[in-house]
Amino acid sequence: MPSSTFREPDPTPARPGRHARRPRALAIAAAGVAVALIAGAAVWASRPDAATEQQPQQASADRPPATPPAGQAAAPASASAPTSAAVSASTKAAPASKAATQQAAAAPKGGWIPVDQAAWNTQLAKYQATKAQAPGDAGNLPEFRADCKYSHRKADDPIVFPGLPGASHMHSFVGNKAVDAGTTAGDLTKFTATTCKPTVDHSAYWVPTLYEAATKKPVETTGFRVYYRSIRTNSTGIVPIPNGLRMIAGDAKKKKPTPRGTQGQFYCAFYGPGNIDGDTRSTNGNWPICGNPATLHYQLQFPDCWDGKNLDSPNHKDHVAFGTNDGCPAAHPVRIPALTFDIAYGAKGTKAGYYLSSDPDGKSASSMHGDAFLMWDAAAMNQRVRNCIAQRRTCNNTGYDPFSY
Repeated sequence: MPSSTFREPDPTPARPGRHARRPRALAIAAAGVAVALIAGAAVWASRPDAATEQQPQQASADRPPATPPAGQAAAPASASAPTSAAVSASTKAAPASKAATQQAAAAPKGGWIPVDQAAWNTQLAKYQATKAQAPGDAGNLPEFRADCKYSHRKADDPIVFPGLPGASHMHSFVGNKAVDAGTTAGDLTKFTATTCKPTVDHSAYWVPTLYEAATKKPVETTGFRVYYRSIRTNSTGIVPIPNGLRMIAGDAKKKKPTPRGTQGQFYCAFYGPGNIDGDTRSTNGNWPICGNPATLHYQLQFPDCWDGKNLDSPNHKDHVAFGTNDGCPAAHPVRIPALTFDIAYGAKGTKAGYYLSSDPDGKSASSMHGDAFLMWDAAAMNQRVRNCIAQRRTCNNTGYDPFSY
């Protein structure tokens, strides 16, 4: 398996005597807000574990239509049972395929999932009591991380299609090994075997599966780093992420071409100078072909503000938002660490290109998206947020990192 590198956003210049980096700006747009990240180069590699796979099924919309309540203060909708209207309509409809029936049943399952305020207040109180540890010679990038390996592949999505195995397009999962369509927050707490380091991260992360267009064979991640970081110039008011939070970044329904220079495309990366946009392109122009020794990479940015009330929303985005250096918006007043998916693939590019399970026909990269179902050992999360983000110091998988300038 070829080694892979990640493109580490680095808002500060390299210091003499440290691991000098070749910074390069990467503008990431998410939820209408552009977040500028400076990319540096450092080596990381991992090998996929043995996969357990369901056969690909007909791809379905990644987010079923749902109407959010009029405002955040509205009573959260039940996430456990279909509405009577939906049930009535389904019983009167003509016989449908199994996939169509599953999709119809999935729509009313989405909704506002309220946080357990007592549990959240307990976590918050323990965080406030957590004392920062001395950083020593740690760098000044406010972040900690989890490095994860490929776990398994299923046409499941416990956020968008909970309890409906096979209702989604194919996803590639990293992190918690027990994840399937029926996974709940309680399951993440109970079944903690993970492909991530540190092992105190019990979260599940997933993206649509990448396939070679010519052979239709899956191309799995060879490195999957999840950063938890501040994407602002200060860490004022930062608190831990509530356990059980679910989020999606990107848009599975977006199916636009991704030619050279397009925002949100795959790029080429490795340790050293090179052409980030690839030496050439696939025949359809949507995919870079990397020069030696670079491989395909992708980066996804999640929001850094939360509404403080809901662990999920009907479209899996409305309960979170992007803030600014001045703070979070009034409807999302809680500042939390921002997740960044930094994903490496053991592929260099081909003339035939690739396609994502979320867009097998268009064969562009624009439907790339990522899901996060978050669950940490609360004490470990608290200490990392206090040490690494509140103090604006660099941490790796285990703690302070003195070589991350």
